[in-house]
Amino acid sequence: MFKNRKFLMFMLLSVLVLAACGGGDKESKDKDSGAKSKSSFETIKANDKIVWGVKNDTKLFGLKNPSTGEIEGFDVDLAKEITKLILGDETKVEFKEVTSKTRIPMLNNGDIDAIIATMTISKDRSKEVDFTDVYFEAGQSLLVKKGSPIKSINDLDSKTKVIAVKGSTSAINIREKAPKAQVLEFENYAEAFTALKAGQGDVLTTDDAILYGMASQDNNFELVGGQFTEEPYGIAMKKGSDDFVKAVNDALAELKSSGKYDEIHDKWIKK
Repeated sequence: MFKNRKFLMFMLLSVLVLAACGGGDKESKDKDSGAKSKSSFETIKANDKIVWGVKNDTKLFGLKNPSTGEIEGFDVDLAKEITKLILGDETKVEFKEVTSKTRIPMLNNGDIDAIIATMTISKDRSKEVDFTDVYFEAGQSLLVKKGSPIKSINDLDSKTKVIAVKGSTSAINIREKAPKAQVLEFENYAEAFTALKAGQGDVLTTDDAILYGMASQDNNFELVGGQFTEEPYGIAMKKGSDDFVKAVNDALAELKSSGKYDEIHDKWIKK
């Protein structure tokens, strides 16, 4: 009996020691985790750089210049000015290519700090990311070859092949607005416009601001039908980035009050 009592005491002490060690490890890990946990904005300030996700195929907003290799456009210039106000130097930027399909995964994976890439603010997207205030008001429209019988969204029927881009609100909207039309989705705007020019579709649909850029590249095409949706663009960050969102909203407000926003807008957006 004495031996059994010693054995039970030994087992009890062992359990207590292990529990204490386990609790200590957990507490230590929790402390380490708390020490290492930083907001996205704190990380940005520590790195002294903002990594922006931008389009590389969208004329007027984000397009790679083949002669220089540089990304140019309204979104790019706006990102530089925001960075200048936040970090004091517009060169403290890095641009990474995104598409409508890849931009949110890249943001949530930590490949980029923010998305400024003709991204429409929507309820569904707001569940995945945090948006700034609206920085550009666009609207969905139609691009057709000049002389096309298609003059508005009402002309899209079961025989019409409509080209759109994967992951865009435009693809969703056109199925709602013209449910009988055939929708062909491409990876990006460059592929979509090439398909339209090759006659693979009858009409291309996306935001009018993007379509103006395409029409400026080839005067055989024109916009028709006006705007049939509202597409307010916002800059997106990871969920919970309240401090970063506030800093960008403050920068946007300053750019608008100073006239710098209008200067950038008028440089690129000529209707």
